Amino acid sequence: MEWLAVPLAAVTVVSTLAGGLIALRLHRELVTLIALTGGIVVAVALFDVLPEAINSVDDSERVTGLVGVGFLAFFLAERLVVLHHRDEAEQARAHAQVGALGAAGLSLHSFIDGLGIGLAFHLGTSTGLLVFLAVVTHDFADGMNTVNFVLSQSGERRQAVRWLTADSLAPLLGAIVGVFITVSNHTLGQLLAVYAGFFLYIGATDLLPQAHEHPSAKRVALTALGFVVTFLVARAAT
Repeated sequence: MEWLAVPLAAVTVVSTLAGGLIALRLHRELVTLIALTGGIVVAVALFDVLPEAINSVDDSERVTGLVGVGFLAFFLAERLVVLHHRDEAEQARAHAQVGALGAAGLSLHSFIDGLGIGLAFHLGTSTGLLVFLAVVTHDFADGMNTVNFVLSQSGERRQAVRWLTADSLAPLLGAIVGVFITVSNHTLGQLLAVYAGFFLYIGATDLLPQAHEHPSAKRVALTALGFVVTFLVARAAT
């Protein structure tokens, strides 16, 4: 069923485009949506990707070490390419090239997401579907981040749309590559452990803090809902 990764990755294209287009038009309710996606991404890492990695590698210490590698690697990548620059708008526009660099980093990240979908289907349909769920939810946020980041750095809507298009197509290309790569279950398990680290970083240190910067019972409920529903789906799949 590996071929399912390609049409599902096409859905992530739509998700990323939707996030970016909403970011171009709306600003008030985006954080509420991110509260839901944060809970989903963390739950997928904990309840599906990590257990699958442990089962495939059969070495819990190695798996947890690789999770740490994935977490640290994404942290360093984010800092090096300044994916989420925190300058004030006036200061940020003084270095517009950072916008292109950050958008390029997000596009590479989206390609790796698609690659993860393709590889996960080699292990099984349920694992592939749950990895897809994690990717499609946070790619919506990636679309928003790409647009917001480029606009904060340069203020150029055309540049934001170009990078949004590149970021949207990247997971589809990654999934196609992942479908045609043949690796052992042991290697796939190790790659999934690294992805678990990616997802934990994205959800726990990026999406959730952004969503809960200001107190909101609605956002807390949405995060808990995404977490619990994903846990139930993962248990039903196994």
